[in-house]
Amino acid sequence: MRVQQILKSKASADVFTVKPGALVSEAAAVLAENRIGGVVVSADGVTAQGILSERDIVRELARTGAGCLARQVSDFMTRDLVTATVEMRADEVLGLMTDGRFRHMPVVEDGRMIGLITLGDVVKARLSELAMEKNALEGMIMGH
Repeated sequence: MRVQQILKSKASADVFTVKPGALVSEAAAVLAENRIGGVVVSADGVTAQGILSERDIVRELARTGAGCLARQVSDFMTRDLVTATVEMRADEVLGLMTDGRFRHMPVVEDGRMIGLITLGDVVKARLSELAMEKNALEGMIMGH
């Protein structure tokens, strides 16, 4: 399965973004309100400059305390983004996410962010693929 198919199968195509100058508390509110684990950092809503995840916020809270909530998102965001293209296979994306130990990946086409896929999205797609393969093999064995 390709990233393009994963994007089409998502319940929502929304990509939530915050500006680099937004406060961490504002980003946390976006995460909580939308029940998501990461938000893309983008000055224009189209170009991904970074990602801020729940994990990033929790780590900084543990390290420096609640004062980090009044700091800018750009202070804590992950800047070295790994992005996907619509042509990438699910297993490629899964490998990158596993090796990099991250759960959110912007999908970029011609320098513009066109979506976001999560580890959960990719796992769901792979499970669906495996179920179809299993059914096809069972059908072949049973002579259907």
